Amino acid sequence: MSSEVSGSPRRLRPLRRARSGGDSPPPADWKGRLLPRSILGISALILAASLGAAFSGAVLYAYYAYRLDRGVEYASTFDERLDTAVKIIETEQEEAKAAVRAELEPLQRLGATGDTLAQLVERVSPSTYFVTTLDEDGAPSVGSAFVVFSDAEQSFLVTSFTTVRAATREPGPAVRVRQGDEELEATLLSWEERRDLAVLSIPRGGVQRLAWAGETRIGERVFSVSGLGAAGGSASQGLVGDVSATGIQHDTPIGVQFQGAPLVNASGEVVAVSSRTYAPLGFAPDDVFFAPSIRDTCIELLACPEGQGQAEGVGEG
Repeated sequence: MSSEVSGSPRRLRPLRRARSGGDSPPPADWKGRLLPRSILGISALILAASLGAAFSGAVLYAYYAYRLDRGVEYASTFDERLDTAVKIIETEQEEAKAAVRAELEPLQRLGATGDTLAQLVERVSPSTYFVTTLDEDGAPSVGSAFVVFSDAEQSFLVTSFTTVRAATREPGPAVRVRQGDEELEATLLSWEERRDLAVLSIPRGGVQRLAWAGETRIGERVFSVSGLGAAGGSASQGLVGDVSATGIQHDTPIGVQFQGAPLVNASGEVVAVSSRTYAPLGFAPDDVFFAPSIRDTCIELLACPEGQGQAEGVGEG
């Protein structure tokens, strides 16, 4: 039978050689390319690795030493930094307090709560006494007085002339002052009728005197503190309407027990002497009262240090 088919002869493709046979080169050995084949090459490789490790260690040690030095430097200046921070905080704290006081000052001038009045009475009452005597007709005459100077043996008090007017005559009624359960007989030393002022002395020394106020402003809240009250005293409050050479004009209610009492500001400092009869403008006060300034006592009644406006002793009237 013929091997040819009609047309062209049949072509046969050559067979592929087996993967393991033929003349193609074997694949490269990667270990032989990366690892040295001699002792000298291995030594060089170990040396290079050692140098790399040593360099890395030196870098890490240098960084550690740098951080350590920075830590020692910070520790050595820690106290100084702390003191500076504390001073800054204290300064800012004082500035904040000053700002708060500045904000509260208008409120203190405009009003006072029950707590404020109680604290004011507690502060002023140890220096305030209730005064009792008789008037020209033999009827009771009362008021208040407060300490302006005290030594080891006696204390001097300012009060209202109106309260002790009958005692300015001879013979006159006795004048007594009371504070709590203690009652003492007082001596009338001097007086000034025009300003409704008088000075008493009592045989009791070491009594704390009240501080005198500096500037008084229109609209400031003032308080009259009597020596009569269940808590050792009582208080009424009002506003300053005018400040002049004649005294303080205010609307604080002044009952008979308040005449001669200290008229104080919100800090408990004496502004003037409470009066029911002082009339520097020639007409009797009604809803508005006038009070002689506390410094008016230095004109004829008290010997005050020049420029200080505070009593150091008592002069003769």
